[in-house]
Amino acid sequence: MNQDQLKILLLRLEPAVEAYTVIFSGKKSRKVDGLYRPDTREIIIHNRNLEHEQELVYTGIHELAHHIQFTTAALPISSRAHTAAFWSIFHTLLQRAEEQGSYPSIFSHNPEFTALTDKISGEILTVGGGLVRKLGSCLLEAQELCRRYHVSFEDYLERVLKLPRSEASVSLKACALNLDPALGAENMKLLTRIKLPEERGQAETELLAGATPAQIRSRYLQRREEAAPLELLQQERTRLEAQIHRLKARLSEIENKIAASQEEE
Repeated sequence: MNQDQLKILLLRLEPAVEAYTVIFSGKKSRKVDGLYRPDTREIIIHNRNLEHEQELVYTGIHELAHHIQFTTAALPISSRAHTAAFWSIFHTLLQRAEEQGSYPSIFSHNPEFTALTDKISGEILTVGGGLVRKLGSCLLEAQELCRRYHVSFEDYLERVLKLPRSEASVSLKACALNLDPALGAENMKLLTRIKLPEERGQAETELLAGATPAQIRSRYLQRREEAAPLELLQQERTRLEAQIHRLKARLSEIENKIAASQEEE
């Protein structure tokens, strides 16, 4: 696979995005397999690092996610490269690539992986989720006992059980909300942070259907954007004007190539 073929593959995954360039460096790097240069909109792949085509595709998708995040994020753009928003974009692109057949999922077809996944999910994650629910049920019983004997429930948690209040709160909520233990303890904790019942129910359904925690955080837990102050609006306008200028230049370049090809015919 060359850089033009990789660019075509990436465009199939997300065609409606600001123009960018894919470049194979022809070099090896000890630090990274690829990088994204936001100032020039370049995806650089150190292709001599990578032996298999699927590694090229994976690295290209990773850098495309950076491009999408950078060119679509609200200002001011976070200085952190790998935010929850980035991982949500990246996982969505990978799922799309799997659906299109451009990045087959070994995790769902390789017998060794599927057997191990079943073992981890069934014997560890689901069991852990069940223990969270069971702890919540026991803590509800403890709350009732504390009320009956007029003693502090928090005192019982901290001095007797040595249990942090935050952990106890998650277990109580998971039990009260009747969350599915198959989600695992961490995903149950994630769902307890979603306040609206209809959104929490939808998020639970999505997780069980294959959504990743990063996608759920991005969809349901990102801070609601407030009205942008004038300075941020002006920065956004400047960025959009620059983007329009680049797109017009690229359009002119493509039209010239089309015209030249038609003349040759």
